[in-house]
Amino acid sequence: MNTSFQLAVPVLLPVFSALLLRFARPLREPWTQRAIFTAALVLNTAAAFVVIFQPDMSLELFRLTEHLPILLRTDDLGRLFSGLTALMFLLVGIYSPEYMRHENNEGRFYIFYLIVLGMLMGFGFSGNFITLYLFLEMATFLSVPLVLHSMKKEAVAAAVKYLYYSISGSSLALIGFFFVYTYGTTLEFTPGGVLDMQKLAGHEGRMLIITLLAVVGFGAKAGMFPLHAWLPVAHPVAPSPASAVLSGVITKLGVFAIIRFVYYLIGPDFVRGTWAQTAWISLALFTVVMGSLMAFREPELKRRLAYSSVSQVSYILFGLGVLTMSGLTGALLHAVFHSVAKNALFLIAGAVILRTQKTDVPDMRGIGKQMPVTIGCFAVLAVTMAGIPPTSGFTSKWYLAVGSFAADTGFFTWLGPAVLLFSALLSAGYLFPIAINGFFPGAGYDYAPDKRNKPDPSLSMTIPILLLAAAAVILGIFPGALISFCERIAGGLL
Repeated sequence: MNTSFQLAVPVLLPVFSALLLRFARPLREPWTQRAIFTAALVLNTAAAFVVIFQPDMSLELFRLTEHLPILLRTDDLGRLFSGLTALMFLLVGIYSPEYMRHENNEGRFYIFYLIVLGMLMGFGFSGNFITLYLFLEMATFLSVPLVLHSMKKEAVAAAVKYLYYSISGSSLALIGFFFVYTYGTTLEFTPGGVLDMQKLAGHEGRMLIITLLAVVGFGAKAGMFPLHAWLPVAHPVAPSPASAVLSGVITKLGVFAIIRFVYYLIGPDFVRGTWAQTAWISLALFTVVMGSLMAFREPELKRRLAYSSVSQVSYILFGLGVLTMSGLTGALLHAVFHSVAKNALFLIAGAVILRTQKTDVPDMRGIGKQMPVTIGCFAVLAVTMAGIPPTSGFTSKWYLAVGSFAADTGFFTWLGPAVLLFSALLSAGYLFPIAINGFFPGAGYDYAPDKRNKPDPSLSMTIPILLLAAAAVILGIFPGALISFCERIAGGLL
């Protein structure tokens, strides 16, 4: 494996760009900050894909102790997460200037947005547990200002709750570090796991407890019950670009951390067929149903989308928990497809709120008549989230169901697909009416345009939405390359 300083560029470039925006006084003009912000995102995406398309490489940044190096390394899982993160942050970033010019402290948002991007790239390219954990924690702390951006009372309360749940989850996950350090042969991510069975002899039950605690801990970032409550609180108060990356990307920190811990450190064979696997699947399926039911009864648009994320991300955690190749492939696919769709949905929510000042779904009747392109994209994405072919949501959910049927998990073999189908019906129930009532408001509706309402937003906001909505469909019609890549990852781990 080659050593290359190119690995550090996607991590450091956004951070240096943020520092430039903060400390370079001649760059305080809003138009200058917007230009530098956008340029930094474009350059970072290019730098990330230069690394992604090269052979495996590694870079040791420094050492905490003799046995704890901070190590960056590329592999296929890291390529998937880092490529997804770079693209989503780029598209949301292109949308952001037009939206944020209507908010206070525009420059501060750009600074923390870029710094968080750098931390996420470091997380994606982490080569061992301690590196992953440090970048996870830094991404958590540095994303708090994105939640409390408005500095209103409810925003501060939401940020505190987000921080509390994240720290609680991280503390549970950190216990896993000490046990892997004690009973493992290395902390570097190794397909199949690193546990030394001779050292572990007699302590298997304890290690299963720690594994479940780590899954629950990392699951806090993914919005899994019981550490899910920060999501529906944080999203409504954060600016819509922040809500988009919180739901579409930052929730995936928990997903990929669980993959690294279970599949690269503990080993799937150690967990398969145990009570810990049963508990993991149970929590994931409960969260799927709970999130969908809460979304179904929630009138506020952004909070409804937040509960939807609670449910949809646990689809992924269920796929990971069945510990089959098809299940893992479906989980990886759904991580990508959910990121694409949910980023777009939150950008649409921001556009609607910005143009109409309406936040509740019942007040949005007829909105499709005034914002046809935006609500048309919403309709496409609603179909995707419900998993209807030929959209990408159908592809990933098909693999999740196949993975469940292939697993030796007792009644979960059929209960899992049944729960996913039930949740898909609920998804249609809480998303379809927004589009249907938007275009067909019914008899008695006053078609005279509301003077407060304006048409679809500017191109800088509309183009990212269109691209993401198109990707949600195109990736479902032509999924072959992505499926092959995800199957290669799954095949190397199982």
